[in-house]
Amino acid sequence: MAVSFSNIPANIRVPLFYAEVDSSQAGYFVQDQRALLIGQMLPAGTAAAGIPVLVSGVDQARGLFGAGSLLARMVAAYRANDDFGGLWCLPLADDGAAVAATGTITLTGTATAAGTLSLYIAGQLVRQGVASGAAAATAATALAATINASADLPVTAAAVSATVTLTAKNKGAAGNDIDVRLNYRGTAGGEALPTGVGVTFVAMAGGTANPSLAAGLAALGDEPFDFIATPYTDTASLDALKQAMDGQTGRWAWSKQIYGHVFGAKRGTVSALSTFGNGRNDPHATVLGYSDSPTPPWEWAAALAAQAAKSLRIDPARPLQTLPLVGVLAAPMSSRFTLAERQILLFDGIATHMTGTDGIVRIERAITTYQTNAFGQLDPSYLDVETLFTLATILRRMRNAITTKFPRHKLASDGTRFGDGQAIVTPKIIKAELIAEYSAMEQLGLVENMPAFKAALVVERDPTDPNRINVLYPPDLVNQLRVFAVLAQFRLQYSA
Repeated sequence: MAVSFSNIPANIRVPLFYAEVDSSQAGYFVQDQRALLIGQMLPAGTAAAGIPVLVSGVDQARGLFGAGSLLARMVAAYRANDDFGGLWCLPLADDGAAVAATGTITLTGTATAAGTLSLYIAGQLVRQGVASGAAAATAATALAATINASADLPVTAAAVSATVTLTAKNKGAAGNDIDVRLNYRGTAGGEALPTGVGVTFVAMAGGTANPSLAAGLAALGDEPFDFIATPYTDTASLDALKQAMDGQTGRWAWSKQIYGHVFGAKRGTVSALSTFGNGRNDPHATVLGYSDSPTPPWEWAAALAAQAAKSLRIDPARPLQTLPLVGVLAAPMSSRFTLAERQILLFDGIATHMTGTDGIVRIERAITTYQTNAFGQLDPSYLDVETLFTLATILRRMRNAITTKFPRHKLASDGTRFGDGQAIVTPKIIKAELIAEYSAMEQLGLVENMPAFKAALVVERDPTDPNRINVLYPPDLVNQLRVFAVLAQFRLQYSA
C-alpha cells in the first residue's frame, strides 16, 4: 500500500506519532441561496448607491434606502413572504435625467354628513376623516397632510384649493405604476365616500428614465444570488439582466457557474402582456402578469421572488403553484384574467396567478419568458423555473462531489494497478461517484430513471489532453404534476 499524504513527508525520521486530517470523505452538499432585490433609493438613505448591501429587516431598509423608497417597499413585500432567508439589496440612485411621475386627486362638494375617505396609494390604505360641513378645499388640505405624514408611502402630496397633487418620491418610469384609488374593499369592507363629497383622479403619469442597471450589475461581481427581483420590465433593464444571466458570458456560463434567476411583474391587459411576452425570450427571467391590482409591480416581484426562494431552497423541483403572495392585493373580480386568458399568457411567456374566493393571490404557474430556440421554433425545454433550479442544484451537487473528493488527485487510465490509499482517480472511479450522487438525488426526488442514466453516462479521458476528463452527463429531471385530466364517462346503469 502506498498511501498518499498531503502534508506528512515521506522521509521523516523523528519519532513517533504524526497525523494529518482529511475531510474529503466527510463533506456533504450544502448551499446558501441568497435573494437580491434591485431598486431605487432616496437621497435620504444612508446606503451607497450601486453597492450591494445585506439587509436584515424592514426598519433597516428604511434607514438604508429612505422611507417610502421603491427599494424599502420591496424589502417590506419580500419580508412579508420570506422572513428568514438571506436578503441583499442593490440600491440605485435616480437617473440624473429622470422625471418624477405625478397625479392628482380632486375633491368636490361639501360633506353633508361626517365620513371617511378610504384612499389606497400603491395598495396602502390612507384614511382621512371628513367632518360634516367640510368644504372640498378643507378636506383636500387635510388629506395632503395625512399622506405626507405616512412616511412609507411612495409619494408626497401638495394641496392647492381642492386638488391634491401627488409626486412620486423616486423619479423614473416606475412611478407611473403607482396606483391611486378609493374604496378598494367597497361597502362590504365599510368603505364609502362621505355624503356630498365627490372625487376624481388623474392617474400617475409622466415619469421617465429608470436607472441604468449596468454599473450595479457589474458591482455584483461573482457573488451568488439565486433569487433576483427586478422592479423594471422596460426593454433596456431586461436586456441588461439577460446579458448578466446568460449562458455565454453571464452567470449561467460554463466559466462562472453562479446561476440564479430573475423575477419581475408587469401590469397590463392580456393583449399588452401578450405583446410584451412575445418580445422576450430569456430562460433566466420570469415576468408575472396581472391587471388591475392596486399593488405596484415591484412589490409583486418581491413577493414572487420571496415565495420562490422559500420553496425552492427546500426543494428545487417542487412546483410553486398555489403559493400565496402575501400582501399583494387582488384585482377586482371583473378585472381578473379568465382561464382562457391565462392560457394565452402561458403560451406567450407570461407567468400567471390565480385568486380564490378568499381573495388571496396565489402563483398559478411560474414560467420563464423563453419560448423559441435559435431557429425560432417552439421550445418548451426551459418553460418552468423549477427546471432551471433543479439543473442548478444538480450541477452544484456534482461540482461539490468532484471538488471535495478529488481535489488533488492524480489521473490514470482504467486498469492501472495502484496501491490502495493512493490519491489516484480513473474514469471508472469518477463514473461510480457520479452514479452514486445521482442515486442520492433520486432519493431526494430531483431525478428519475437511473437505468437509462447509467446507460447513457459517458466518462472518458480527453484524447488530446491527458490531464482532462470529459463527461456526458444525461440526467432525467423529475417533473411536476401540472394537469390532471379526467374523462368522466358516466352510465345511468351498468348492464348485468
